[in-house]
Amino acid sequence: MKLTLLSLVLIVATSITGDSVLSHAAEFSDSGLSTPDVVRYRLDPNRSTFLALANRAGIAWFKGKSHRIAVKDFSGEASLSLDAINPASLTLDIKSASLGETSPVFSAKEKEIINGEINNIVLETAKFPDITFKSTGIEGKLKNGTYDVVVRGDITLHGVTRSIAIPATVRVEGDVLRARGEFSLNRKKFGVNATEAFHGFVKVRHTIKFVFDIIGERV
Repeated sequence: MKLTLLSLVLIVATSITGDSVLSHAAEFSDSGLSTPDVVRYRLDPNRSTFLALANRAGIAWFKGKSHRIAVKDFSGEASLSLDAINPASLTLDIKSASLGETSPVFSAKEKEIINGEINNIVLETAKFPDITFKSTGIEGKLKNGTYDVVVRGDITLHGVTRSIAIPATVRVEGDVLRARGEFSLNRKKFGVNATEAFHGFVKVRHTIKFVFDIIGERV
């Protein structure tokens, strides 16, 4: 019978100490060097704010009618250790058809037209119903109960997946997690075009800024 290198090491170590090496390994895993406990939080869209801010382009930019698009329907989960940056993760699923104009500079009729252009022309929500994000790594620091982090991950928008980095400030109070931050995307890199419809309300610059204040409840 062939012995592996690990088997030989275990035999030699046991013969010298008279103890079980495996029992010592178990004691080591139960020591303070074990992996921190992870707490999960379910994201709550009804208590959160998630906005896409897009400045107008073209001949109407000077009129100040920039867009304030609210993300109204999303789900997801954040997990983290309460005393360390890692392990931690974030997943997010946005229903693209839930995005709607909220800026007070537009009338109710104009908002209806804008939302139609977003759904049918810009995001093509029937073809691409979901916008998703899944973290691949989180880095930062924890100080006085506040996490200042950069969440790196993959976002899929309009059928295109790209890696992005999202800076955020996260705080946990009781059973509630609150994450605030902002990031920007270049819509052209995701194949998202400005509308060329007759009304042409959604004519925006390439860079779209996202601002979020998201609440999560402990699972």
